[in-house]
Amino acid sequence: MTDQLQATTVPVGARSRAATGLGPMALSSLLFGALLPALSFFMINVSLPAIAKDLRADAGQLQLVVGGYGIAVATLLVVGGRLGDSFGRRRLFLIGLAGFTVTALICAIAPTIGVLLAARIVQGISGAAITPQVLASITSLLSGEHRARAMAWFGVANGIAAALGQILGGVLIEANLFGLGWRAVFLIFVPVGILAIIVASRAVPENKADQVHRVDLIGAVLLAITLVLLLLPLTEGRPLGWPLWTWLSLAAVVPATAGLALHQHRAERSGHSPLIPPTVLRLRAMRTGLLLAVGFFTTFGGFMFCFALATQGEAHMTPLEGGLSLLPLAVGFLITSVYGPQLQQRYGAGLILRGWIIQAVGYALLAVVALTLWPHVNPLTIGAPLLVAGVGSGLVMVPLIGVVVGQVPPAQAGMGSGILLTTQQTCLALGAATVGTAYLSIAGTSWGQGGALATVGLAITVISLLMTPVTHQLRSSGKAA
Repeated sequence: MTDQLQATTVPVGARSRAATGLGPMALSSLLFGALLPALSFFMINVSLPAIAKDLRADAGQLQLVVGGYGIAVATLLVVGGRLGDSFGRRRLFLIGLAGFTVTALICAIAPTIGVLLAARIVQGISGAAITPQVLASITSLLSGEHRARAMAWFGVANGIAAALGQILGGVLIEANLFGLGWRAVFLIFVPVGILAIIVASRAVPENKADQVHRVDLIGAVLLAITLVLLLLPLTEGRPLGWPLWTWLSLAAVVPATAGLALHQHRAERSGHSPLIPPTVLRLRAMRTGLLLAVGFFTTFGGFMFCFALATQGEAHMTPLEGGLSLLPLAVGFLITSVYGPQLQQRYGAGLILRGWIIQAVGYALLAVVALTLWPHVNPLTIGAPLLVAGVGSGLVMVPLIGVVVGQVPPAQAGMGSGILLTTQQTCLALGAATVGTAYLSIAGTSWGQGGALATVGLAITVISLLMTPVTHQLRSSGKAA
């Protein structure tokens, strides 16, 4: 999502229906389309052990299955939004769905881990074409209460994907439909994607931006290079014994980041539209919101990656049992997702503060269970901590974008949404790389996977508590408090 929302004006033919430019079917179609890339990200986690066994993939390659997808989405969200502005958001939405569906089929029949990795990256590119069109269409075709409600449901859709993804993945693998095993997790998106294309082509109206900004391709390339330099050594360094190139790559992150920042400043001073506008980053509410997003999505993405490996490792759970272990987290997440919009109206950013505290309690309890009962855990013994963690996570994630963007000047709300979504995807990939690497390193010691999972739980507890004073800054920086 980009600053296309900043410059968007509703076409003349749509102005008269700005408040109701998206009927229930059209809005549902857009939200369902946005659900697919997010659902795919989380469904894949539970299939990682099966993929490793079938395709003989190591832990670093498994991290890339998750991280490569996230990098592709993160670096191209802005580009996808700008292309939708220029050529039509409905058109880009359908192109993205088609690409996502085709690459899901390629993933399902991938004969090697290399083919799977390549297909996942292209699938991430397709996902980057889908999500921006949803938010841009909601912003340009709806207004007032209709727009606020649709944005809230967008958050609910992301919450549903995060909460149910691994459960659905576990069900599909355990069912072993037609002997497909983990491949069914990808194959299921083929008929679903085709259905989404048919419905969207009939229900979603075309809309464009009257004022179109040039795509910052140089910024997108620099961001991609920076992320690859950071994430590749973090994922491949441990299994390879940290060769020299991994340290050189990590050292190169500093000049790459500086080059990206310099380009963004120059682009903005010259009147162009940079990928990450420095003026928006100078807004206190935006900086605070980005810090909260980094803390949440990095730990959340990392935990999901580690949990799948731990439950199907020393705990000897099946993929279905591992997925069902997350059912309490899903329930907590769904409850807060459904009631989040009403709670947000009452508590504003204070809702996020409460979420951090509840989440910290949940992960602390999870660490206690892992330390005392491991490996004799099951979906019941691990359920109570995850229910608490799920409630807290939902209270943080669902209102985050709405609260932060609500404190950004309206003319910059589109940019704010885009930067937050880019941060979300980047940090989900970063979590699989950093938290995943730490987990795998600890799991290889005498602590085992139980000790590693407990360490991850305690780390998330500490980070959650550290986010509470940051959230206080958000509350005092704008009207949402």
